[in-house]
Amino acid sequence: QLQFVESGGGFVQPGGSLRLSCAASGSIRSIGVMAWYRQQAPGKQRELVAVISRGSKPDYISSVKADGGRFVISRDNTKNTVYLQMNSLKPEDTAVYYCNTDPARLDSWGQGTQVTVSS
Repeated sequence: QLQFVESGGGFVQPGGSLRLSCAASGSIRSIGVMAWYRQQAPGKQRELVAVISRGSKPDYISSVKADGGRFVISRDNTKNTVYLQMNSLKPEDTAVYYCNTDPARLDSWGQGTQVTVSS
């Protein structure tokens, strides 16, 4: 079963940047769509933030699109890793960020990485 390990989170001030990484336990080359999700509070539904196709075509939730490309998702199939570059971070971006396939594989969720944006 493919497992994911997220890293790169931390505490940043508004306007700061972080680069999240997601290392897969096996090959992602054959996986059609990889994605980043976030959960903004315990008990709140996990939401899809960004996706990237096998051919590296990205897409983002509307709130991220509306901000004019604050987030950039990418994948490196040779390293079995997916990235999320987050710029101009806002307090509302505070969440635990996870990666998984899209649709998500229920048994593949990792621990996530905490991102906290606060002054």
